Amino acid sequence: MPLGIVLRRAPGVTRWAKWVWTASAVMPGAGEADWRVLRTEGEVTEYHAATVPLELHGADTDAYLHELSAKQPSVYVILREATEGEAPLEVLTVTASPYEAQDYSDSGEEIIEKVPMPPALYALVTNFVEEFHEEEVFIKRKRDKKRIDLVEDGVGDPRIGKLEDVYASPAQQRRRMN
Repeated sequence: MPLGIVLRRAPGVTRWAKWVWTASAVMPGAGEADWRVLRTEGEVTEYHAATVPLELHGADTDAYLHELSAKQPSVYVILREATEGEAPLEVLTVTASPYEAQDYSDSGEEIIEKVPMPPALYALVTNFVEEFHEEEVFIKRKRDKKRIDLVEDGVGDPRIGKLEDVYASPAQQRRRMN
């Protein structure tokens, strides 16, 4: 499903940051856009920055289920500072998986913005999870029947004269031999 990403530009609160950029909304089913101004109120401007596809994968249904059960279900917009062009930020992707968002945040190069999930998107993700989620059955691993307490290390080794020598340090063994 294509999602339009809405970015908000507001004045910075320090002299080092002229502008503060945040992802403020997503628009399900949005058309193509390239930094189109949606509205301006004073110095705050909202842009339809890009439209990116939201891909849902059957292997990630545990993550989607985790996000759907959150107090405020959200999607995560992954941004990066633009290296070329006039746009200040580049929209990389959007995901409904908190685990995937965490993977992106580990590098420290991307900006991850959490945006509340609109009702239409919530319904889409819920239907996807209901259709493809399979609960994994926990199977406890059985222990080996082998008894490891019956063998003493070093016992039976012809190089070891006495049982006490098994735990002796090399320096102590040299002193005994001299």
